[in-house]
Amino acid sequence: MCGIVGYIGSRQAAPIILDGLARLEYRGYDSAGMAIFDGEHIRMKKAVGRLKVLENLTHGGETMKGCMGIGHTRWATHGAPSDINSHPHLNTSETIAVVHNGIIENYIPLKKKLTDKGYTFASETDTEVLAHLLDYYYKGNPLEAITKVLHRVEGSYALGILFAEHPDEIYAVRKDSPLIVGSSDDGCFIASDVPAILKYTRTVYYVDNQEVVKLGKDSLQFFSVDQEEITKEPVTIDWDANAAEKAGYEHFMLKEIYEQPKAINDTISPRLQGDNVVIDELHMTDGELAAVKRLYIVACGSAYHVGVTGKYVIETLARIPVEVDVASEFRYRDPIMDENSMVIVISQSGETADTLAALRESRSRGAKVLGIVNVVGSSIAREADACLYTWAGPEIAVATTKAYSAQLAALYMLAIKLALANETIDSARAAGLIKDLRTLPDQIELLLGQKEKIQRFANRYVGAKDIFFIGRGIDYAISLEGSLKLKEISYVHSEAYAAGELKHGTISLIEDGTLVVAVSTQPKLYQKTISNIVEVKARGAFVMAVTNEENKAMEKASDYCVYLPETDPCFANSLAIIPLQLFGYYVAVGKGCDVDKPRNLAKSVTVE
Repeated sequence: MCGIVGYIGSRQAAPIILDGLARLEYRGYDSAGMAIFDGEHIRMKKAVGRLKVLENLTHGGETMKGCMGIGHTRWATHGAPSDINSHPHLNTSETIAVVHNGIIENYIPLKKKLTDKGYTFASETDTEVLAHLLDYYYKGNPLEAITKVLHRVEGSYALGILFAEHPDEIYAVRKDSPLIVGSSDDGCFIASDVPAILKYTRTVYYVDNQEVVKLGKDSLQFFSVDQEEITKEPVTIDWDANAAEKAGYEHFMLKEIYEQPKAINDTISPRLQGDNVVIDELHMTDGELAAVKRLYIVACGSAYHVGVTGKYVIETLARIPVEVDVASEFRYRDPIMDENSMVIVISQSGETADTLAALRESRSRGAKVLGIVNVVGSSIAREADACLYTWAGPEIAVATTKAYSAQLAALYMLAIKLALANETIDSARAAGLIKDLRTLPDQIELLLGQKEKIQRFANRYVGAKDIFFIGRGIDYAISLEGSLKLKEISYVHSEAYAAGELKHGTISLIEDGTLVVAVSTQPKLYQKTISNIVEVKARGAFVMAVTNEENKAMEKASDYCVYLPETDPCFANSLAIIPLQLFGYYVAVGKGCDVDKPRNLAKSVTVE
């Protein structure tokens, strides 16, 4: 959540910080601010609302002169959105400035301690505690003060810190909240994510947990929490700089929906070799894969829905029992694992706090952990035993589309690999699956060609209050994601149900005209789903069906039908989700919603 950008160098800092924060707007925020050192004093400006308010307040940064500064976009956690609660926060003498992503869990006792020592607080935030605590421990050595603070605070944090008495230094600190630093000929940068500084440098360093970075105009030094210097190697970012731009699309989300064929193709192509799946990143032989007797898939949000699909596909093909857990609950149910268990954690950013905690819990119990992530060098990528990257490129819209599809493709390949290792499918079946997998990008292109048809239908439901999604087996997993896409960007209340469960109470909510989206891609379950459609239509529902071209009986049973190209039933999610993504998108557009930055949501959830 939130965004941090900092700069020190030979150029004016404020315009660079504003530009960087603008590139992090997809993370979600409700206020923004900057602190710039002008050569004598730390000057600060902050404001509630969109970044444009801060830009106007500072005339694009022109009124805040100085070559060193930090900036922040905030989602309110402690204290409502207000100018006072916005970041940065200062100590009383205004000689130390702090920006912070994360949550300080023990801020109340720390605040009491500082209040007892005469410190006064202007805001309701946990972050202001850090500014005063730094002041309390500062005796002329910033690194010493910072490490003393780190030994006393509990929680998650990414920090950018200025000390007026050290005009040639910025400090960056990280624990369980993403942070990178970068360097160029013009200076050095801190940022929450790569897009913020990609315009200025492709040389970045990933900051590990409880590390402190001292940034100079042309130098970077890394320290442990015990003030011991650390050597780090840079990473060169090879993203296309234009990949994070809209390229003529009205919204990033629509652009990313259209990028799904490429995301899938880029993810599968290096790993499909002839009629075989080669995943070198696993670092496991077929014998070691066959020794895995239980899988746990752990994730949040859309990635969790990928896991639900993965359970059906892996159990069908490889005959290995799979448990799927919401990451925030995984640790607290005391999961039972042994050396024959493997945990798969899925995260677009590789920084999702609950998923990262589940990874660490799993490793502490002796389980092997595979990460499926989209961001090279992210925390999950570094801490997992093995990492299977999805090559979706930067995803800017808060509502995931192409990263979701790339994650599905990664799990499909893993399922085939496990099945071959366990000899639960033969080479002919594997060859057929791989052929269908290679065909998915072209089939998605065909479905995207129906967007006008979906748009016309979506326009009818701009005023809808409740929409229900139903399906069985994999179709239930598809329904979960279709429902989430709709409600997170359009704010229409929506629920997804296993179709057979609908009649156990929830069918009482169906009224005349209520839209029910019925997903039916599994041939063995066609008739079961049609029976459920008959039940909701008897209560007045209008039914939109998403089904395969062969299922002609669905046209008579439903009111409106979207047909999918033929693929193996295991891969149906990758096709069925396309019309559901478009439906949610066009409902949101019709309502005038901020599609790329829906209210109250953030791209990367880095706090529990």
